[in-house]
Amino acid sequence: MEKLTIREAVSINAGAVTQEHLLLHAANVAACMGAMAEHFGADKDHWAAVGYLHDYDYERYPDEHLKHTAEPLREAGVPEEDIRAILSHGYGSCTDVEPVTDMEKSLFTVDELSGIIQAAARMRPNGIEDMEVKSFMKKWKDRKFAAGCDRSLILQGCEMLGMDVREVAGICIRGMKEHAAELCLTAEALAAGREPNPVEE
Repeated sequence: MEKLTIREAVSINAGAVTQEHLLLHAANVAACMGAMAEHFGADKDHWAAVGYLHDYDYERYPDEHLKHTAEPLREAGVPEEDIRAILSHGYGSCTDVEPVTDMEKSLFTVDELSGIIQAAARMRPNGIEDMEVKSFMKKWKDRKFAAGCDRSLILQGCEMLGMDVREVAGICIRGMKEHAAELCLTAEALAAGREPNPVEE
């Protein structure tokens, strides 16, 4: 393939990822990456596709994350540029592939950030529909909230990007608002207790 698309990413990911929370995370990251692409004037679908595919091997190899990613994706025809971006999101913990492009730095940053936004939105009556950055920042400052999301990695990523966490969060919130229905982050979905259907395009 010349460039990874979201349709191809969903298809490839389906062969390795089945757990709902991992599919939801993939969709959250894809939404954020699409918004980051818009910010940088890049290809929205392409960046979203890379975001969707970033945890390809995590379900099968959680203790060897990103060690079983490159070859299968290469065999599936994923371009080297996109494989490198995916590997770079584990920089310092799973790989030594340092993020250098805007896409790579964005993926490194929004991987953890999207989790805090999603958790914060699910606590609101209207979900993400009327969520603003100031509401996110209240949860961000509470270190016990979404404690599994590594804030130090998010800050490291923001530093790489030369951006403040508020700015990146605002971009990601906007991206997730665009996909609120499929992420089940609308008021209607939350009131109904509806579970996300993260493979919708």
